[in-house]
Amino acid sequence: MFRTLIFFCLWHLVDQKFGGRLRMDRQTGSLTIRNVRTTDSGLYQRDIIYYNPFLQETVLFNVTVYDAVKTVLLTEGDSVTLHINVTDIHRQDIRYIQWRIEPENTLLDIIFDNGTSDIIYYHDEIFRNRLQMDTQTGSLTIRNIRTTDSGLYALQFIRLVKSLSVLFNITVFASLPIPVIIRGSTQCPCPSSSSGSLVSRCSLLCSVLNVSHVTLSWYKGNSVLSSISVSDLSISLSLPLEVEYQEKNTYSCKVNNPISDQSTHLNITEHCQLCPDSVHCCGFTEAVIRLVLSGVVGVATVIMVVYDIRFRRAEKKRRTQSQSVVE
Repeated sequence: MFRTLIFFCLWHLVDQKFGGRLRMDRQTGSLTIRNVRTTDSGLYQRDIIYYNPFLQETVLFNVTVYDAVKTVLLTEGDSVTLHINVTDIHRQDIRYIQWRIEPENTLLDIIFDNGTSDIIYYHDEIFRNRLQMDTQTGSLTIRNIRTTDSGLYALQFIRLVKSLSVLFNITVFASLPIPVIIRGSTQCPCPSSSSGSLVSRCSLLCSVLNVSHVTLSWYKGNSVLSSISVSDLSISLSLPLEVEYQEKNTYSCKVNNPISDQSTHLNITEHCQLCPDSVHCCGFTEAVIRLVLSGVVGVATVIMVVYDIRFRRAEKKRRTQSQSVVE
């Protein structure tokens, strides 16, 4: 039985260009480039020669190395221009300027031919009338940006000698809603079992609808009391808070993302109005205790009155009998 053996593996590279940054795995033929640079972009050819039977396999790798990714954070509805510094690029050396979006779940491909000065736009319907490329600088302007425009935008200057590539990571956040504060339930002033003082506690709920990549928080002054966050999912968030009616502290509910925020300040007098009749608004347990105590006091009073009447009658009868004996 014949075995296919690798006779040798050849990478077509100029090693001086890489300055000792290359290493090839002798077992697999894989090539490692350390400390990769933008100047390392280009086509890499690997030839593998097999023995028994003899054959040759050639594979091409198109490698693009970008400068450090430029992060751009935007709010829905903004317009943005993706700038690139081209001071080190001679315009006469540029053959094409190309923009594309990665990953390719959305079509965006803009090509400018420096030789003919032609510009061709290939894009999905969602980009219609919202794109413009500056043919002098290569900058791309996106108007009325949407959350669906988020992604990696790659700019490539294709030249005769080497290419230059720049990557922009765009994240578009939806406009934030204003938090809404509502009263959950209120316990009106009722005598405390220990001190007998009136204490009113108000339960509140702060909510925002259909949000993603946000944090919802309750603040007491400038201090965070509690918070809840959501990442990718577009959901509704709610966060409870309980305060005392007599408090003079400042409370606010805030929703924020990495670039903006919205707040609503709590008006305790407005959101925690006292009930007009505290007897009817006390807690159920408190009301039952009051009724029981009132009943006990009433029964005790009746018993005392009955006992007093009977005692007086018995005393009167005893005196009458004593007088009869004397006579």
